[in-house]
Amino acid sequence: MPRSTARRALVALPVAFALSLTLGACSGDASGDDATVRFGYIGDYNGASLLAIAEKQGLWKKAGLTAEVTTFNNGPVQIQALSAGDLDYGYIGPGAMWLPASGKSKVIAIDTLTYADRVIGQPGIKSMKDLKGKRVGVPEGTSGDMVLNIALAEAGMTTKDIDKVNMDPSTIVSAFSSGKIDGAGFFYPAIDTIKKKVPGLTEIADTKETGDSFPTAFVAGNKVPESKNSKVIKVLQQANDWRAQHPDETITLTARMLEVTEAQTKADASHVQTLSTEELADKTRSGEVDEWLKKLGDFFVRNKQLDKNPDPADYYTGDLYTKAYDK
Repeated sequence: MPRSTARRALVALPVAFALSLTLGACSGDASGDDATVRFGYIGDYNGASLLAIAEKQGLWKKAGLTAEVTTFNNGPVQIQALSAGDLDYGYIGPGAMWLPASGKSKVIAIDTLTYADRVIGQPGIKSMKDLKGKRVGVPEGTSGDMVLNIALAEAGMTTKDIDKVNMDPSTIVSAFSSGKIDGAGFFYPAIDTIKKKVPGLTEIADTKETGDSFPTAFVAGNKVPESKNSKVIKVLQQANDWRAQHPDETITLTARMLEVTEAQTKADASHVQTLSTEELADKTRSGEVDEWLKKLGDFFVRNKQLDKNPDPADYYTGDLYTKAYDK
């Protein structure tokens, strides 16, 4: 990445320590500098690909913006940084969508539909029933937590039937690989890392099997002005359409940004459904995006992460998204 883009690799650090480093590295109110975009992301294809494209294609510069990007290991910690005014924008998976739904941030753009989440078990564990009474690691508030709760409900179980242990993603990788936990609510590409050490692990549950749509999204802090959001949305839309037209080049750019192999990035991208900006704008106008968010909201209410399911218009700036596309 060019020197103009600040990239701080926090992915392997514990969440609390990662956040403290980020807060020290970033300063100022999120609404103060209209030319600087402080953007958090997760180090995977979903979180990084559009940012890699925007930098390489000079889209930030064309919009009169300068991007500073920071890696995080999950969505919730980015929402904390947004709330503190230490980030302007971030990327979240579907499991963290309850945070903007609870008023902690605004969804400014849908990124992809992801089906990368799994409940995994040690070799020989073949069902949710086999996990009864066993230690199951999960990064709480993420899509790993989401798929675990979906799988438990489908098996007629609750978290009381397992020994649920809150862990950050890097700890889950080491704990599962060393046999300290029996299962995990987790996600690709990190599962591929575990497979190298535990090739016989089992995939017990899969979000794709539900038949539902699980949107990933870009979010903005509540104090970021609408004018700035409009510019950033336009950049994301331009990068999104370039991604659709140049899938192989996108793999190369993303792998380079994440400092992993193209084969790893390609495998990661295989769990993702991308949509053109036109499709996303049409689905926003038709209310289909709202339906995705409402269905997630219903899940979060059942899971007691939300007291009630809000109107998606309260936290998804769909009007801004469609206006940016129409310009």
